[in-house]
Amino acid sequence: MIHSKLFCGLVAAASIAFGGAVSAQDQQFISIGTGGVTGVYYPTGGAICRLVNRDRKEHGIRCAVESTGGSVYNINTIKAGELEFGVAQSDWQYHAYNGTSKFEDNPFPEIRAMFSVHPEPFTLIVRADSGITSFEELAGKRVNVGNPGSGQRATMEAVMAAFGIGMDDFALATEYKGSEMAKEICDGNIDAMIYTIGHPAAAIKEATTTCDVNLLSVSGAPIDALIADNPYYRTATIPGGMYAGTDDDTTTFGVGATFVTSANVSDDVAYVVAMAVLSNLDDFRGLHPAFANLDAAQMISDGLSAPLHPGAERAYRELGLMQ
Repeated sequence: MIHSKLFCGLVAAASIAFGGAVSAQDQQFISIGTGGVTGVYYPTGGAICRLVNRDRKEHGIRCAVESTGGSVYNINTIKAGELEFGVAQSDWQYHAYNGTSKFEDNPFPEIRAMFSVHPEPFTLIVRADSGITSFEELAGKRVNVGNPGSGQRATMEAVMAAFGIGMDDFALATEYKGSEMAKEICDGNIDAMIYTIGHPAAAIKEATTTCDVNLLSVSGAPIDALIADNPYYRTATIPGGMYAGTDDDTTTFGVGATFVTSANVSDDVAYVVAMAVLSNLDDFRGLHPAFANLDAAQMISDGLSAPLHPGAERAYRELGLMQ
């Protein structure tokens, strides 16, 4: 990571590229699509904007965060030109760029990667009185499958297909958002909820401290096959002791949160955003517990299946992160 004084010099150089000191009326506004307010995507967007806005008087870019439906929504809205940036699961970055899965009829070859953020394990939480001890035992139960447009809903559908389970196999399939799930499971309206999210997560803390629930491992041959067949999946562990009542590690699989944009976003804007985060990585790590172990080299490579935006690449070269 470069020294903060050096970053100030780079910001000053960037302001010259924008035409010197920027007046209020000349400010450029950018929006970041995130997810539900109790997830990690929303504070991720907030952390990025906080670092961008810190030097907005020099570079003229003002950053705002929007709470959205999640990964798939963010990608589609960036494609439509209604958002400049968004947080998205690594698998949906891959599918958008390659025109596969939900993007088979709606490819987005202009999607560009900025950097990766935190790992996101596929997390299964069940009521302790539900009798559920494995993913297969969700059949016949009331299960929250995630809200449409979210990456977790799409990942849930991939896991269901791997296990040969359809929506009709559930006694009830609900579509509550991340901010609603903990209340619904603790009120006894659902038996299980899934969340593909970075940890610790507010919604899971709420559920584990409000009522009696268990985190279950999601593993076995179907998961092994998913990981083997898809480059964006990897094994994942939720450490024991992170949540009340969960002393042992929970074994599962997952994706990574990535920060994406469009080739239509200017190189100068992408440069300022990338530089704001990667040149202040210690500050960024301190803005959420899920960021604590982020590594710069991994952030500019892991889980990025779309090309890096040229503006971000320029920032990483100046920071000495790329040759």
